[in-house]
Amino acid sequence: MAVIQAQPQAVIGRGAGRISLGGRGPGRIVSSGAGWTPQRPDLGNPCREVLRQRRPEGRERGLGGVRFKFPGEKWLTVGISSGSWAEGSNLLATLDSLFRASSEADQEHFTVLVHLADSDLTWLNKTVDSILNLFSSQILARQLLLIHAPPDVYPTVAGTREDDVPREFYSKQNVDHAFLMSYAANLSDYFLLLADNVFCGPKFVDHIQWEVTKMKSRPWVLLEFSNMGFLGKLFHSRDLPLLAQFLLLFHAEKPLERLIPHFCALSVPKKPILCRPFLFHPRASYMASDGNESSAVKAKDSHGPDNPPGTIFTDMSVSDVHFPWQAYSLEESFFWTSNVSVGNHLTVLLSRSVNLRRVQVLTGSTVDGEGALERGQVELGYGLEGVPQYCSKFILLGQLLEGQLDQEVFPKTMRQDVNCVRLVVKASQVGGLMIRHIYLWEEKAQMEERQR
Repeated sequence: MAVIQAQPQAVIGRGAGRISLGGRGPGRIVSSGAGWTPQRPDLGNPCREVLRQRRPEGRERGLGGVRFKFPGEKWLTVGISSGSWAEGSNLLATLDSLFRASSEADQEHFTVLVHLADSDLTWLNKTVDSILNLFSSQILARQLLLIHAPPDVYPTVAGTREDDVPREFYSKQNVDHAFLMSYAANLSDYFLLLADNVFCGPKFVDHIQWEVTKMKSRPWVLLEFSNMGFLGKLFHSRDLPLLAQFLLLFHAEKPLERLIPHFCALSVPKKPILCRPFLFHPRASYMASDGNESSAVKAKDSHGPDNPPGTIFTDMSVSDVHFPWQAYSLEESFFWTSNVSVGNHLTVLLSRSVNLRRVQVLTGSTVDGEGALERGQVELGYGLEGVPQYCSKFILLGQLLEGQLDQEVFPKTMRQDVNCVRLVVKASQVGGLMIRHIYLWEEKAQMEERQR
């Protein structure tokens, strides 16, 4: 097995199993595709399917040995690497968002490949069981593949730090993704890299196909559908073996989000292409009004919103992807609609009267404001009537500014407790509308009295 030493000059080409890269690092790469010699020579490609171990027809050489080529290749592979992070994994929610944001017809064109990149067998077994319970139909249809690499194929890295990030962490992250990309290389024409903590914009497959078609006459190495880290990066699958080798060669040098731009800088064309609207958003913690993130809203700490129980009503169009109640959820989700008209509303009918102290309404993307409500206002309602009940009277709380409102509710504003919170459209708007969150805070004195 030949070994190719790193050269002083950085050159990337598409020779079979060959790479010559300058810079620091381990300085060698095995010509069959591995970045080091495995401790167990019989490992071959270390990634193995967690479920259904039979070997598909057709095989080709790949990273570390054999890379399988599945019959009936699809247009797109969505790749995710996941592990047992300290703050918890959002893998299940991410998978749910992927499949909910795509129609059955769209799902015929892509495969989701998940690398369960953790040596904790308890977490691994629990995660596999959960995925089996929730996504059995996708697994049986081979729309969802799970793979795992054993820990003995990972290199040992000294525990130095760069920018306060443990070197061991980003080294493992790079190797995790090298294995993921190597396995994905022959599954489809294109590869989309995601994280395990994202939610997806509706019809993301259609948007990606449209961008790829538009770029047909222009060469490209990377299309970006998010500007957050390594999230939402689209590659040609033919480039994955070389990218995987690059990550292995420099796995201990830089974090993944910095290695990918460096890879592009050594390619032709050099610059990635940023595509809008952004289709993938991180499941971030609650964003306070001062722009600083606080702890996750699901923890419901003393600074986070309370969102008392309630029922959501709207006369806006509703698809089968993102639903009105998701705008009121404390989870990281949103309600997506389109082509709203003057007078359209989304109303929260609270299950009990509430003494509110603060209301926050957020619309549009967290990154670039795409899908924000251009003109709208928030109203507080009271005077319940009818069966089913509804609020008979409303007063204006405030107007949205750049698609957002964050306002204290002063005692003189409401002379009695609130039964409804209503977002009203004040000008017709063509295109998509993302209602990201409706957050409500109660007066703490009332909450403590109710809990006693």
